[in-house]
Amino acid sequence: MRQTKPQNPQRRRLLVASAAAAASGAAGLLLPSAARAAGYPNHPITFICPWPPGGTGDQSMRALCQVASQALKQPIIVENRSGASGMIGTKTLAMAKPDGYTIGQIPISVTRFSQLGTLHLDPRKDLTYIARTSGQTFGIAALSSSPFQSLKDMVAYAKANPGKLTYGHSGIGGATHVGMEEFSQIAGIKLTPISYKGGAAALQDVLGGRVDLLADSSSWAPYVESGKLRLLATWGSERTPRFKNAPTLKELGYDMVVEAPNGVGAPKGLDPAVEKTLRDAFRVAVNSDEFKRVTGNIDAPVMYLDGPEYLQYVKQVYTQETELIKNLKLKELMQIA
Repeated sequence: MRQTKPQNPQRRRLLVASAAAAASGAAGLLLPSAARAAGYPNHPITFICPWPPGGTGDQSMRALCQVASQALKQPIIVENRSGASGMIGTKTLAMAKPDGYTIGQIPISVTRFSQLGTLHLDPRKDLTYIARTSGQTFGIAALSSSPFQSLKDMVAYAKANPGKLTYGHSGIGGATHVGMEEFSQIAGIKLTPISYKGGAAALQDVLGGRVDLLADSSSWAPYVESGKLRLLATWGSERTPRFKNAPTLKELGYDMVVEAPNGVGAPKGLDPAVEKTLRDAFRVAVNSDEFKRVTGNIDAPVMYLDGPEYLQYVKQVYTQETELIKNLKLKELMQIA
């Protein structure tokens, strides 16, 4: 399994000016004074995004922070710490001071990587959960010029030519890699995975004809709409509204659903009053029209849960991942890579 050459983590900062937002009529988003921890926040907050700038995960988190900053009456600085399928950012977040001034996105894949040994923490105990935010629309896409008019065509070719077809994904052990391996196992086919640091790089190699298939969240969307790519299937529980002609894997007979909802969290040990302030702010942000507009544009369904319920969801997924790791022999795959 090939992996692209690692690079130094990209860091990009965006200052979200709450004063400017408030001036544009955001007064209705401010939290009641009773919901705010005394004196918190009194200076800007850093938000760690574990994905490269410009991707769908980055876009949704920036929109979320824009609204949350209005509710908190403080700027939120978004800092990109990408790499290792989102785990570099998660490690940075977990090691930060638990004072409420460093928060970030927590990919649900923490439940997998912690069991694979690449993330040395227990996500059930070692993080503070603020809100589950939105899911993702994953799909399998190919160039429109490819011979595959449908997923059925691709599967038939893969069965006749084991290992010949390649697919690009956004990191070993991540949702797109594991999802494709699970699909391949159910379909009884062998594909050759090509690992990238993010979906954008994988997309470019598929567009350039260097890789046969793309497994990603909706980075493929504008290219499907323009006719450059063909969407063979999506991975959700039902068809995505923007691409109603693309069937789901489940309706094609492959019993699997992958939505990989992400959320917002903080280091372990956060003051309960500070945690409550953040939970209230991100509840406002997730349910805002601004956030829903951005998630709609990137086909990311809103899947809100408050912090305590989000923690219970993480525990449930952790148990499911234990079985998935065993069935797909993911530890062996990680060693081979």
